[in-house]
Amino acid sequence: MTTPWGLPDFDAHEEVHFVSDEKCGLKAIIAVHSTHLGPAAGGVRFWHYPKDDDALTDALRLSRGMSYKNAMAGLPLGGGKSVILADKDRTKTADMLHAFGKAVAGLGGRYVTAEDVGVNVSDMVEISRSTKFVAGLPNSAGDVGGDPGPHTSLGVFLGIKAAVKRALGKDSLAGLHLAMQGAGSVATGVALHACAEGAKLSIADVDPNKAQKLADATSGKVVAADEILRLEADVISPNALGAILTEQSIADLKTPIVAGGANNQLATPEDGERLHARGILYAPDYVINAGGIINVCTEYLGDGDSSLVRARIEGIPVRLEQIWAESAASGRDPAAVADAMAQRLIGRA
Repeated sequence: MTTPWGLPDFDAHEEVHFVSDEKCGLKAIIAVHSTHLGPAAGGVRFWHYPKDDDALTDALRLSRGMSYKNAMAGLPLGGGKSVILADKDRTKTADMLHAFGKAVAGLGGRYVTAEDVGVNVSDMVEISRSTKFVAGLPNSAGDVGGDPGPHTSLGVFLGIKAAVKRALGKDSLAGLHLAMQGAGSVATGVALHACAEGAKLSIADVDPNKAQKLADATSGKVVAADEILRLEADVISPNALGAILTEQSIADLKTPIVAGGANNQLATPEDGERLHARGILYAPDYVINAGGIINVCTEYLGDGDSSLVRARIEGIPVRLEQIWAESAASGRDPAAVADAMAQRLIGRA
């Protein structure tokens, strides 16, 4: 595996740990980008990567994104992320999760983990048997914690509404066409919120059954995964994996707005400029999708209840408006504006 130094996505990360346990088959990477504002918080992703180097790139990009996300959400947390490298069969065992928990514990609280793609609440319970530096654990009614997905969905939905207000001058999604890329947990929550407000939905997922299930629940239409970004729509909402906004895909967009919950949507920084040049309003991903980390942060810190979580999530549209206003005033694209804001907050201006 390539070492982090010299890679394009290595951004003065404070720590990068390679973890292995041959007995249980664990291979993992824990990347700590910044602890300037507090312990590095970010979920653990369980994913099969074609190449190990892809896992390292993912960990580096995601951890930097968490530094920016937590800072822009006003949370007293730094940024980190971890990935567990799954085999082709995505074999996941309790021993593997326990071993990962021990690796987290060994960092002494500099990194706090939670759910991400491929990891659920029950997995976090297993990880918590080996470390106390974990959030996203089961909650009871009215408490914070548990599955962060619905909180992420709410923030994305509110962010889409803010984008629609700014770009289209509309206070509601009623009658608007949303093209949803992805039909997972976050996308499902966003789609249900949008459907309840009267939006028309087109839905795509690499798993056609998941797309059909969500379409049935929202009276939506299923489209092919390779067509979703080329649809004519009021909003394109990426809610799957990252790096989908490229020079080619941006040239094909037929929408005034891109706003969704996927991490690292821009393949390169230049792609933010390309969206801006085309007059497409972009909601920086780590700002709009902060609802989940807001929830688990409140759980981990024990500094509030569900009403505080809701209030913090309702701050997401406010931050987006600040970014778009500065973008309009300066001429810089929203992604670059958000990055500069976040870098100032973590002491890396």
